[in-house]
Formats: sequence, structure tokens, C-alpha cells
Amino acid sequence: MSYVDEIYARVVEQNPGEKEFHQAVKEVLDSLKLVIDANEEEYRKISLLERLVEPERIISFRVPWVDDNGKVQVNKGYRVQFNSAIGPYKGGLRFHPSVNQSILKFLGFEQIFKNSLTGLPIGGGKGGANFDPKGKSDREVMAFCQSFMTELSKYIGADQDVPAGDIGVGGREIGFMYGQYKRLTGQYEGVLTGKGLTWGGSLVRTQATGYGLVYIVDEMLKHVGKSLEGQTVVVSGSGNVAIYATEKAQQLGAKVVALSDSNGYVYDPEGIKLDIVKEIKEVRRGRIKEYADEVPSAKYTEGTGIWSIPCDIALPCATQNELNLEDAKTLKANGCFLVAEGANMPSTREATDFYLENGIMFMPGKAANAGGVATSALEMCQNSMRLSWSFDEVDQKLKNIMADIYAKTADAAERYGVPGNFVAGANIAGFEKVADAMKAQGIV
Repeated sequence: MSYVDEIYARVVEQNPGEKEFHQAVKEVLDSLKLVIDANEEEYRKISLLERLVEPERIISFRVPWVDDNGKVQVNKGYRVQFNSAIGPYKGGLRFHPSVNQSILKFLGFEQIFKNSLTGLPIGGGKGGANFDPKGKSDREVMAFCQSFMTELSKYIGADQDVPAGDIGVGGREIGFMYGQYKRLTGQYEGVLTGKGLTWGGSLVRTQATGYGLVYIVDEMLKHVGKSLEGQTVVVSGSGNVAIYATEKAQQLGAKVVALSDSNGYVYDPEGIKLDIVKEIKEVRRGRIKEYADEVPSAKYTEGTGIWSIPCDIALPCATQNELNLEDAKTLKANGCFLVAEGANMPSTREATDFYLENGIMFMPGKAANAGGVATSALEMCQNSMRLSWSFDEVDQKLKNIMADIYAKTADAAERYGVPGNFVAGANIAGFEKVADAMKAQGIV
């Protein structure tokens, strides 16, 4: 049995029932097999992979809070501090009913390599709670966030662990948590990113993941003599990432024709009118079906069939495992030639394999959606220096980082004999930096 197979079997045995975590480990290790086989004796001697797949620590805790009816509610909170070899833990907090330890370990494991790819000194972590902010009053959300941060504050710090937002955690939630952290510690420091612009936040942070996704797509197209001008694009989701991916794609000349949410999707052959989407989602916090009520050219469909819409480029920006093998086949049949992931692991393993085997250009999430965490790290830099950069300064730094990620990913794939395989390239480029740091720091 190979070293990779041994480690995967160990992960399954020691983490029973954690299927999302198993999936993430298998996908990463399989794509790293070329590197691991070439260095097997050295890695075995220092148990590098055994240490890599085991979080440095996992904190789980209860979160009691009082709802508007005076009833005490109890949720479960987590922080997975996965790997600090190249810097303090960095990764989002997710508030959603689906949150459990397996999902957070999968996200934290992915985050190690994503953060490494940015070239910035940040390690991998993830956290959250099985709390749903939807339908809650501002006072209830504040009560939950304050209780959550009361416990989490014991384990984070500007040079230790710097969480950010994720699904269910936007500016409102970050604000409530930062206020409580400051109240408890007396420290005004860059311990959370995604802060408001008047109290330590960074310009471009809101747009960063979506913009970064389109910047790396633009790099992919340039290297095959194409551009975004005139391309038809389908984007899943209608949250922060999807909205700003749509915005940047439109600015670069593409036509985005579809967006979705958890209930269904809208198709507008004339091109999505983003001002209306922003009003529905960012102001009214409504559902995407409302778009069809306001735009005569649009059609709303219940369900998950967004990938049946013909397009040149597909940008899955909603959630994990949203695009399966049948969807991938449909995209290919309808002429799609490029897929890039705005969400974390939105394509199933079978879909990913299909892209690679059938000539679809594919950039995995750990490279394609790294713009968010990269700009979070730029926010940390500004906080440390007590500076605030302009929108254009931050946007240019983001663009440069995404171009560098593409270059490192393409180079790693080329060096290991799999040119164009950006899944292997992204994992190898991210892994090499982390592995070197782990070797240098001894058995810790």
C-alpha cells in the first residue's frame, strides 16, 4: 500500500462518519501523489502526512443565548486550528444549520493550501456554529455573536488566529463579534477581518473573492489566446461571491445570464441586471425569484437545474458539491469550455475528473477563490501598520496575487508532468511551501 493510501485509510478510520473531511483529504492527497512518491522515504521518516492531516487543535463549545421570546437557545460552536506552519491560523466563520466538525475540518484542510498559494504568511483554520441568522432579529444575532465570541476570544489573536466571515457571517455579524472581543480583551487589534471601513476594514474586501475569481479566469484565458469579452457566463449563487464575480465579469465584457439561490435560479438571456440583484439581496435580503418579478426578460425555475443553461464559462459560487457528474456532462454538451470555482469544493470528485479527462479548463477553489483570504491578509497588514490603502491600491495587489497564483499553479503542474492540470498544480504549489516550513520547524 502506498503512503498516500495508508494515510487516507488512517483518516477514515480515525475520523468515522466525517465524509466531507474524507473527501477533501482524498482529493488533495491523490493530486499530491507525484510529489509524495518522489519524497516518500523522507516524508515517512518525519511522519509529515500524519501531521498534515491532523488539526493542531479543535475547539468545540456550547453557545447559549436568549431569543426575543425570552427563551434560552443553545447552539454548538467550533474553531478548527489546522496548521500554523507558515503563519497564524486564517479562515472564515460559518453560521449555518449544516455546520459540523466534518465540514469545518474539510474547509480548514483546504484552507491550508489556499492560504499558502497566496504567498502571504497565513496558516489554515476554519470555524463556525450551527446557528442560522436567517429570520433572526438584529438583537438575536447580536446576542448569539456576543455569546459565541465570549468563548472564542480565549483562542484567537492578531498573531495567533484571525477569523473572517463565511456563509451566514457578514458585516453585521463581524461587527457584533469584534465589539465583544474588544470589550472582553481591551485590545483594538486586527483579530477579525471583514471589518467595517470606519473601524479597520479594507477596501475591496467585499468584492475580493468574486473579483479574484474573475481575475484568475482572465489569466487562464490570456494563456490560451482568449479573453472574457463576449463570453456567456453562468454563475451559481447570489451572495457576495456571485454578485461580485458577476460585476467584474460584466466589467471585462462577458455576459452573465444566470444566478441562483437555495430555492431555484433565474435565467436572463439579455444579461443579468446587477443593480436589481443587489437591491434584492443586499438591501431587502430577498430571494432570487423576485428578480423575475421585476425583469420581463427573465425566467425563474425552482430547483437545481442552473447548469443546464448553455454557456461558455461556468462559475459555481454557491456551496460544496453543488455540481455533479451529470451537470458536468451537460455543461460540456452545451459548449462550456472553462469552469472555475468561486465556492469551496462546489464540484464533486466525479465532476472534477470529468473536466480533466474531457478538455474543460478547470481551476479549483483553493486557487480560484483565494482572493477573499488574500485581501483579508492585506487587511491584517493595514491593521498592523495603522494604514488604510485606496481601493485601486488594494485591487491592484489582489490582481497581482491572483496572477501569481495562476503562474505558480501552472508551473507546478508543468514541473510534475501534468501541464494544464490545475488541480494537481494548485495542491502541489500550496503543499510544497507548507511541507518545507514543517520540515524546518521540527517535530511539532
